[in-house]
Amino acid sequence: MILPVPDTGPVLVIAPHPDDEVLGVGGTIARLSRAGREVHVCIATRGRVERFGQEQVDTVRREARAAHDILGVEHTHWLDHEAAALDTEAHGDLNRSLADLVKRIGAQVLFVPHVGDIHLDHQLVFLSAMVAARPAQQQYPAAIFAYETLSETNWNAPYLTPPFVPNVFVDISETLDTKLAAFSAFASQVRPSPAERSISALSALATLRGATVHRHAAEAFVAIRQCY
Repeated sequence: MILPVPDTGPVLVIAPHPDDEVLGVGGTIARLSRAGREVHVCIATRGRVERFGQEQVDTVRREARAAHDILGVEHTHWLDHEAAALDTEAHGDLNRSLADLVKRIGAQVLFVPHVGDIHLDHQLVFLSAMVAARPAQQQYPAAIFAYETLSETNWNAPYLTPPFVPNVFVDISETLDTKLAAFSAFASQVRPSPAERSISALSALATLRGATVHRHAAEAFVAIRQCY
């Protein structure tokens, strides 16, 4: 099965918080890296020490590094905006930092959070990613896909906010175990079933998305732009 992305050029997965990238794109990241593609991950925010404590902040960063090693991520970029506080800073700051990163690595493919996610950080990161990818510059991403994040994408108000209606599915039958291992590396974030951020829930979603397209497991995306 051919991946629905341009054949060449760096891939950038933009995550509002560490573990969003694994929940939404982990199996696809593993597939791309196994195929020899250069995959970068951008974590837009960092937990505030006064809220989470330095030890927890450091733990999550170590967990992210371990998870990304499992997936085969080329490089992780930390923008260090304040988590759960993006609405308190000038929106242009986030626009600028994402635009600089997209330009610096020459990203040809973007995976971004869904604009309808319940977390405001997700919505603002989506908007800034779209600003960074505007096709009004000499070089810009040829393809953009929005991903779903358990406990964010599916917890917003149905019919009142933009729904997640996928139109692209990536077969992750051979990389689902890798995705689950990467999420397990986020030990501080994993919850027991039936919590949505549990190994069983993540596996169940992959099975459901796969069954939709007659595959054992899949990740689902909304294609925002494809130009290649």
